[in-house]
Amino acid sequence: MAVVGFDTATDDTAVAAVAGRDLLYESLLGPAEKGGPLHATALLGEVERAVDAAGGWDAVERIAVGLGPGTFTGLRVGIATAKGLGFSRAVPVSGVSTLEALGAGLGKAAGEDDRLVVTDARRGEVFAALYAAGGERRWGPLVAAPDEIAERIGELAHPALCAGSGAIRFRQQLASRGVEIPDDADPVHRVAARHVCALAAAGTGAEGSGSVAPIYLRAPDAERWRERGTVKKAE
Repeated sequence: MAVVGFDTATDDTAVAAVAGRDLLYESLLGPAEKGGPLHATALLGEVERAVDAAGGWDAVERIAVGLGPGTFTGLRVGIATAKGLGFSRAVPVSGVSTLEALGAGLGKAAGEDDRLVVTDARRGEVFAALYAAGGERRWGPLVAAPDEIAERIGELAHPALCAGSGAIRFRQQLASRGVEIPDDADPVHRVAARHVCALAAAGTGAEGSGSVAPIYLRAPDAERWRERGTVKKAE
């Protein structure tokens, strides 16, 4: 029996099908030529390809989805798709942290070192979490300025390997505090859906439609603009 998993928390659309230790299908689609993510247009097609590679829906025992933190639109697309497919196909749905999936992807490269995952949250901020070699979370997830994460790096008692879109964007600030950051082209900086599948299969994360909810670490832009408008009217 297979697990079909996907993640749309970042600009990538990541999809995979895994049965035990066998990777049956995997795709990672970056943004379109004009720069926008392909979540809304490409996700369902990639999921169907993954399901076909697994042997059809009868061979799928679980759907796994990344819960973020990440872009609000991407998270809504991914989680709504997972819940809709789970309901229509009578397949249980599990949600896992996108940061944890990225941390799992650092496994072989990090060895016994800690794994620091830093993704670009825009607005000059990052989403971050620190994991031990065994996968246990030491701190996070949190949203913070890169300088704050750099300060936390300076306080680490153990060496850490750092990856993610935020590690690339703020490489100079973070690497200056002692963490190792792989080359920008290294695949560890992007979410691999096979790790989403593996974490769900291992029982990590939330399960059930009521618990599979996006990890929001700050208010959506629309809510922030409404609050600003309310304050201006009050003034």
